[in-house]
Amino acid sequence: SHTSHYKNISKIEMEICRNDKAIGYSNYFFEHEDDSMTIKNYTQFKVKLLGITIFSILSETIEKYEDDKLVFFKSNTFQNNKEKFVNLKYDKKLNKFIIDGSSFKGEADVDNVIGNWWNHKILIANSQISPLSGSIKEQTVNFLKKEIINLYGKNYEVLHFKLKSKNKNFSKEKELNFDIWLDPRKG
Repeated sequence: SHTSHYKNISKIEMEICRNDKAIGYSNYFFEHEDDSMTIKNYTQFKVKLLGITIFSILSETIEKYEDDKLVFFKSNTFQNNKEKFVNLKYDKKLNKFIIDGSSFKGEADVDNVIGNWWNHKILIANSQISPLSGSIKEQTVNFLKKEIINLYGKNYEVLHFKLKSKNKNFSKEKELNFDIWLDPRKG
């Protein structure tokens, strides 16, 4: 996970936007100690259509890395008022993740990455573990273009990526379909 890239970072605050308007946040707080790193995340957003909430997330997570390896992840989430969870531990003997999640229980390959936004490894991984439910989803990531975006009166040169589910049979609620803008000097 290249956790050493984050050794001088104590927090990342992200706005979640839809149609160019902020609808919530996803904030990450980093704690560093020797060869370990702990990240706490708090996410909350609502998608409204004609004033009616059609999708919502309220989530808290904690993930721990030792020597650049994910060893623990736990989340509690309310998605559309439905409770979801993930309890993940790294099993050193098996060299696998053991997942107890609301949508998946079992072993997972250590090449999977937690599907969160602080870790740029999400852009090179072939699959991700849902931070909401523990399900494993294969993904494709395509570089679209370099662009300049304006946030709060300041221009940023960014790289625009599209992350999508490989499985085309997922329902809209379960599919991965994200636009990601990364500042290559910061990400």
